[in-house]
Amino acid sequence: MLTTTTDEETDMSCGGGVTERQKIAIIFAFCGVGYQGMQKNPGAKTIEGELEEALFHAGAVPESIRGKPKLYDFARSARTDKGVSAVGQVVSGRFNVDPPGFVDRLNSNLPNQIRIFGYKHVTPSFSSKKFCDRRRYVYLLPVFALDPISHRDRETVMASLGPGEEYVKCFECSERGRKIPGLVGNWKGTNFVTKSLDFQSDILSINGQGNVMAATKSKFCYGEKEKERFNRILSCYVGSYNFHNFTTRTKADDPAANRQIISFTANSVINLDGIDFIKCEVVGKSFMLHQIRKMMGLAVAIMRNCASESLIQTAFSKDVNLTVPMAPEVGLYLDECFFTSYNEKFEDSHEEVSMEAYKEEAEAFKLKHIYSHIGATERKYGNMALWLHSLNYRNYPDLNFGSHGNNRVQISCSEES
Repeated sequence: MLTTTTDEETDMSCGGGVTERQKIAIIFAFCGVGYQGMQKNPGAKTIEGELEEALFHAGAVPESIRGKPKLYDFARSARTDKGVSAVGQVVSGRFNVDPPGFVDRLNSNLPNQIRIFGYKHVTPSFSSKKFCDRRRYVYLLPVFALDPISHRDRETVMASLGPGEEYVKCFECSERGRKIPGLVGNWKGTNFVTKSLDFQSDILSINGQGNVMAATKSKFCYGEKEKERFNRILSCYVGSYNFHNFTTRTKADDPAANRQIISFTANSVINLDGIDFIKCEVVGKSFMLHQIRKMMGLAVAIMRNCASESLIQTAFSKDVNLTVPMAPEVGLYLDECFFTSYNEKFEDSHEEVSMEAYKEEAEAFKLKHIYSHIGATERKYGNMALWLHSLNYRNYPDLNFGSHGNNRVQISCSEES
């Protein structure tokens, strides 16, 4: 790895000319659909792989070190999982930014779903990974996900049906052409008219006379009472804890399992493609693989009365191993990376590394590429709705982990806790 202590490095170009590489931080956004995450992985389509090639074709990296990011001090602020997007990602390295028009050259070599906003000159020792104080992620959660009777699992619905009624399907999910457990294929003799039903949370059943019975549309909304409860649940994650149950391949005794959550709130609702989403914002120093999605998964399970709030604290115990539900990937994106300590230390000598200068451009990209994708995907494929159907004790028996040792106490997901 290069260890120069100067702000610039000199390379000999193929034609014998001299180029100077400078340490910079590049600020950009991307929509993660179709990519296997941020980090470069041989044989996989990744954001980093696209960026690496764009840097070469833009003249930022010489042929001699093409494909060797360690040789130009490459670093990333955050690794994002498969399908996860970012609005304020930052990478750093030593690049040739001349002649003028570096950002335009980069963007011309990138697909539209990856957009470079700009770059900042930084100190020779700067690393976008090591100097990042905090990361803020946002998870856009459909409001209906918190409704205990919306898209319930089959077993819970069957338990709630009257004598002689037979569970047929979740109307909305089966309309998407997705196979739902318990679907009945032969509906002869039923008075069923699909166009007359427009229920977001309907469960259809057939009574003893063969008539289709539709449940009343849920009146659930994210009001003050629901907001207070959900924020209370999310606040249980705030602090320094062992998150070994909220990731994969990290053991409880591994120091890497210890993480600090600075804040976790869910205070606003936005409408995308006709669906209301709660904007859940979590700020932490760093996160592990799948950590946020598992934190969201358990929080949703608690709101739907499938688990007690105390299960979060139980999950922090080093001597307890739990299988925690993991929410779908599509609603998650990296919102911003913060470099507060670095900016304060070098405010008199170097540019501030932040999103401040790119707020409008970033907002426009977010609305066009990320929000539109999240809304359209839920509308068309119902990722969250289908996941909710799997949120049961058969798939996640540890949701029943009770307060009496390792005993599991059966509770109904539709009952009030």
